[in-house]
Amino acid sequence: MTSSGLFAAPQEASTDVPRVVSVGVPLRVYLTKRLTKRLGEPVQAKLLEPVYAFDREVIPAGVELIGTVSKLDPVAKMKRASAVLGGDFTPLHQAEVEFTTVIMPDGTRIPVQTTQTVGLNSIYSPPRPSKGKKASNGKPANNTGILGTGKQQIKDQLKSQANSKSRGVIDLVRGPDKMERTEDFLLMKLPYHPQWVRKGTRFDPELREPVRLGTISMKTEDCRLLGSQPPADSVVHARLTTPLDSGTAQLGSKVQAVVTQPLFSAEKKLILPEGTQLSGSVTLVHRARWFHRGGQLRFNFDNIDLSPEIAQLGARAVATKTVATLDGAEASGDATVKVDKEGNVKVVEPKTRLIAPAISVLIASRALDNDAGRNGGHESNTGGRTLGGGSGFGLLGAAAAQSSKYVGSALGIYGMAWSVYLNIIARGGEVEFNNNAAVDIRFSGRPAMTPPPAP
Repeated sequence: MTSSGLFAAPQEASTDVPRVVSVGVPLRVYLTKRLTKRLGEPVQAKLLEPVYAFDREVIPAGVELIGTVSKLDPVAKMKRASAVLGGDFTPLHQAEVEFTTVIMPDGTRIPVQTTQTVGLNSIYSPPRPSKGKKASNGKPANNTGILGTGKQQIKDQLKSQANSKSRGVIDLVRGPDKMERTEDFLLMKLPYHPQWVRKGTRFDPELREPVRLGTISMKTEDCRLLGSQPPADSVVHARLTTPLDSGTAQLGSKVQAVVTQPLFSAEKKLILPEGTQLSGSVTLVHRARWFHRGGQLRFNFDNIDLSPEIAQLGARAVATKTVATLDGAEASGDATVKVDKEGNVKVVEPKTRLIAPAISVLIASRALDNDAGRNGGHESNTGGRTLGGGSGFGLLGAAAAQSSKYVGSALGIYGMAWSVYLNIIARGGEVEFNNNAAVDIRFSGRPAMTPPPAP
């Protein structure tokens, strides 16, 4: 027998792990083409973030998804009433979309079944090539992940708030797809107009059936840190499975999240696989108040739970105590939110909202200026009446204001009062997180402290 046969190294133990994208996992996509709100209308979208299964990426970002408009629902009564008060009499609807096919980079078509879902309140614009902008270390700035795309989404949310008329004009000049935005801006002023979903609108459809993509072989050595305490300051990407709203949340309410991207150690050993459960509670709530004082919310995580199937691979513990706080978040409501160093989430009210009331005051004063000596005649304040009617009731109000100077003045005052109420007096926005809202969670690297028993 040769020496090589005597000292042959034993094979490392390994196990097969199925690559499965589970039911309920959202596919975070955005429209690549404007979508008309009609039943059966084809939908084209692209995947915004990659999809992971256990410890690796299985569907890369940028792949194309195909679906259809499966249902049309009327909007909420309050939103409908607000549109009518603004001169829009269109029977507004929400388009529910269902995706059926994922086209992989090599052309492979993977059939999927997703839930019916409506568009979110954010518009995604693919990043433009940077013009030599680099980070402080000399390397190109890295804008991947939730925190990397957060600045872009904050800008998009600022642009999408319809209560500031001046911001709509700024959007036409500076935003991408200027022609499409100009058409949208002008058609929305009509009392009756076609309905569509803007290009770039975000959707988060959930899988109704699991997607099975074969199996992978895992070495036992690679699983020795599975379920252990994450290192200090490590950040994991996750999605909330508990909807939260600062207007209704209660102190101590339970909060749960699911890890969407695996977390590895510095030695590339798996610590938290995709699908790991995180649980915690709400620790601070402040509801929104009048004069645009926005809501606040804070919640922490104190427990890591592995599924029994994952624990069998050699996890140190099925449940691990931890201390983790929110590091970044993507809000689901109309308001823009900011996360501070302590994990507090608060609504940020833009200063530009004060521009609209200022403009409405100028328009109202112009509509009231019916001095015959300065305007050249008793009913010659055509421009002022037109602006006042348009401010109060859109194009329909501009036409109605031509009947009398009193109508133009009344509509100008109405538009001013409505703008002042919406942008100055009304309640601020609430912190809202829908199901599957994307969050970044930062671990402190130490286990959670168990409170002492009561005497």
